[in-house]
Amino acid sequence: MPATSHPVQNLLSSSLLSNNTKIESYRSIILPVVSFGCATWSLTLSEERRLRVSENWVLRKVFGPCRDEVTGEYRRLHNEELCDLYALPHIIWVVTKEELDGRSMWHVWKTREVGTGFWWGDLWKETTSKI
Repeated sequence: MPATSHPVQNLLSSSLLSNNTKIESYRSIILPVVSFGCATWSLTLSEERRLRVSENWVLRKVFGPCRDEVTGEYRRLHNEELCDLYALPHIIWVVTKEELDGRSMWHVWKTREVGTGFWWGDLWKETTSKI
């Protein structure tokens, strides 16, 4: 995360806030800023990886370390453990969903064609027939 995220980092690492409050802060403050304009993005694999890494960084700040059952020492959470703890859609899903929605709606608006193969083709027929 960039240097401007120190106040947010302190918020996410705070032991005074519950994990649910930290997750809501992430979803309402950080995620909209990161995904702004994602409807126009063309994500490459390296950009997807960067988004995953930054989200995992935030989630590690939220959930903190865990105690290893074998050694008894504290360690960082693995990515699979983060996925188990964070039951909401991940940033890649949010970004690609917005990207697809934005592009698909642009295509339907631009061409005004029915039956373009998009999943709402029947819905488009119903709404245009009522007009």
